[in-house]
Amino acid sequence: MAIDPGPTVIYDGECGFCRQAVELLRRWDREHVLRFVPFQDAAAVARFRIALPALAAALHLVFPDGRVYAGADAAPELLRLLPGKRWLAPWFRVPGVLPLARRVYARIAAQRHCLVRGVPPR
Repeated sequence: MAIDPGPTVIYDGECGFCRQAVELLRRWDREHVLRFVPFQDAAAVARFRIALPALAAALHLVFPDGRVYAGADAAPELLRLLPGKRWLAPWFRVPGVLPLARRVYARIAAQRHCLVRGVPPR
């Protein structure tokens, strides 16, 4: 019988900004619900069948049942999984919040390599 790995966060392991975001998620994940995989780990991400350009463009949250959320759309789903942060998830249902979050995410994602100056690679 295979063990359900739980939801998986796929992120850019070479991006300092992304790694800092993942470290924050790890601290918030007190119940150890999430699994974290850099998209550069080809063997680990192959089973998800998500195109490399999509993985490079945004963080992805993949559930064992096949649901996939990318970028800002992953935020409320992540918050629902994190004890102490669940109360924040409903805010994304307020009209205008998710579209704004998508614009902010897209802007940060487009500039993230500029935003990480001084953050040493691992």
